[in-house]
Amino acid sequence: MGEPPGMSADPARLAALVGSMDIYLLDQVLRGRIPTGARILDAGCGGGRNLEYFVRSGHPVAALDADGEAVAALRERWMDIFDRDVLSTVHFLDEPIEETSLPDAWAEVVICNAVLHFARDESHFLRMVEGCWKALRPGGMLFARLASTIGMDPDRLRPLGNGWFELPDGSERFLVDEETLLRVTTDLGGQFLDPLKTTVVANARCMTTWVIGK
Repeated sequence: MGEPPGMSADPARLAALVGSMDIYLLDQVLRGRIPTGARILDAGCGGGRNLEYFVRSGHPVAALDADGEAVAALRERWMDIFDRDVLSTVHFLDEPIEETSLPDAWAEVVICNAVLHFARDESHFLRMVEGCWKALRPGGMLFARLASTIGMDPDRLRPLGNGWFELPDGSERFLVDEETLLRVTTDLGGQFLDPLKTTVVANARCMTTWVIGK
C-alpha cells in the first residue's frame, strides 16, 4: 500500500512537527483530547520538550518549573526560536506547582511529566497533585507520567523511607502504588479518561501514565 496523501515517514519532518514530545502525550494529541487553542500548563517543564508543539500550534502555555535556571534557559532558547508575538502567549513561571501563582482553573490541560516521583514524601506528593488540579478548569485533563511500584517485583526495590526507594537501575524515586492513584483520583473527584497504564523498563523501573478528567 502507498503512503497516505500528505503524510511522510521522514523522521526529520516528524521531529520538526512534534519535537521530542513524550510519546504518551502525543497519543493524547492524536486522539483529539487537546482542543485547538486550549491553555496548556506544563508543571515541571524542564527543557520544554512537551510544550514546543503546542506553542507552534498557537496554544497559550505556561512553562512552570521549580528550577529557576531551567526556566531562564528555556526562555532564552525560545527567544531564538519564536518571534515576540508568539512568546507573548507564554507564561514563564519559576515556582513549584504546589505554590503556583496561576489563577485557579487557568488551564484546560495540565501536563506533569516525570515530576511527581520527586515529591519529598506523601504529603508533598498530594500538595503537588492538588496544585495541578487547582490550576485545571472543570472539563479539563490532567496528564501525568510518574514512577510507581506497579508491575515491579517488591524484592527489587530498596526502601529509603518517606515513600522513597532505590530502584534496580540505581536511581532513587518517590513511588506510588495503584491503590494510591485510585484513591487520589476519587478524592479529587476526577474521572479516568484512560485506565492506568504502566511500562516496565528492563525490569529496572516502572513508569505509569495517569490521565484523568476534572
